[in-house]
Amino acid sequence: MGCGSCGTGKPNGCKSNGGCSSGSCNRMNVHDWLSNLPFADPETACKVVEVSFNQGSRKDFFRNPSLQYYEKGTLVSVEGVSGFDVGEISLTGEMVRLQLKKKGLDEFNPEMKKVLRKASDRDIDTWKQNKAREKDALIRSRAIARQLKLNMKLTEVEIQADGRKATFFYIADDRVDFRELIRVYAGEFKVKVEMRQIGARQEAAKVGGIGSCGRELCCSTWLSDFKSVNTTAARYQNLSINQTKLSGQCGRLKCCLNYELDTYLDALQHFPDNADSLQVARGNAFLLKKDIFRNLMWYSLPDSSKQYPLTIERVRKIKQLNAQGIIPEELEAVDITSNKPKETESGFVELVGQISINTLEKADRRHRGNRPPQRGNRPPQQGGGQQRGGGQPQQGSQRERSNQGPQQQGPRPPRPNQGPQQQGPRPPRPQQGPNRPPQQGGNDQRNRPPRPPQQKKP
Repeated sequence: MGCGSCGTGKPNGCKSNGGCSSGSCNRMNVHDWLSNLPFADPETACKVVEVSFNQGSRKDFFRNPSLQYYEKGTLVSVEGVSGFDVGEISLTGEMVRLQLKKKGLDEFNPEMKKVLRKASDRDIDTWKQNKAREKDALIRSRAIARQLKLNMKLTEVEIQADGRKATFFYIADDRVDFRELIRVYAGEFKVKVEMRQIGARQEAAKVGGIGSCGRELCCSTWLSDFKSVNTTAARYQNLSINQTKLSGQCGRLKCCLNYELDTYLDALQHFPDNADSLQVARGNAFLLKKDIFRNLMWYSLPDSSKQYPLTIERVRKIKQLNAQGIIPEELEAVDITSNKPKETESGFVELVGQISINTLEKADRRHRGNRPPQRGNRPPQQGGGQQRGGGQPQQGSQRERSNQGPQQQGPRPPRPNQGPQQQGPRPPRPQQGPNRPPQQGGNDQRNRPPRPPQQKKP
């Protein structure tokens, strides 16, 4: 469906309010897949068109006595009750003939109502004015039904385009005597009153909503006919009979329980019949459920709370032995754990939720332990840094020597053993080469004495 909220009158797709040529805006529309096929004899074409009312919530068939061709989405005036009604062409051509055959209607029925004309501007204005009265009429009609103390619920009011007839849709569990109600409605709204009872599923289709699957309700988007659903469908699918989980927003069993029922019925044909109980040495084993995906049947023994999965062949074998009066010793259950597929490593790993604060702290401490000490804030050496006889400092490890770069030539000044490192200029280092005084004040070039002039050799 291209537009999912057509029942509310505000489709989110093409914004044409059910008038697009694709037919996806109207949940009751049928796609005309025969529209592009040419026909040799136009005289034998179908003279009946399908017209939808009230934004697709109701549709009916009308005869087209004229030779005028109506395109899909055209507003037309059709015969109503003591007047006319305005609807929209939803289907034409040979697809209408197929729909009539599907619904068991006669194409040449003389009692079928006719299409009067294409809706004029005056017809459309009258139709819009009467449609605007529907909300106020619904509120007033509910108040009147409450005053008369009738056990019924009004869900929708549909007024005919000319304003001469109004249809009141209601829900009731029991039979309602609304003869007095009809007289009050006729005097209040000055229209011909028609009361039409609908079910809870039809009400949910008109109201709309979001199902437990996260999508819009099937009845409000594409489902037009409602089949009966019972708990037998849930039993075939091995679902727990929980009324809260199996019920939809209408309070009835979900329509989607019938969607996969045929598949389950086909799969269950391969399972043996009359296998509800098996006789073994430990007692009678009773059937719990049937697994159509693994072709297994689960049984339970009276002296154990454990469930035993058996293959179809094993169940048939035990049934044959029991028919011969032989009682086997064991059920020979299948080991499901050994049949599980091996887990394969995926290329993508989701790390959200796997990283904790403790992991980050350990990584930070490990990173700080491998960091080399800085020169400016080096802690005093303890133990291994003490000098041994002769005043020579102990040599550092091979890693520390490799991190210090190339070795310098000449003796190194001894380092203090305890206390913080002294601040100030470093002691002078002996330099190679004659007639070169040591530098004063570190690397400051301004304190260097001037060089004597060199004499030229004769």
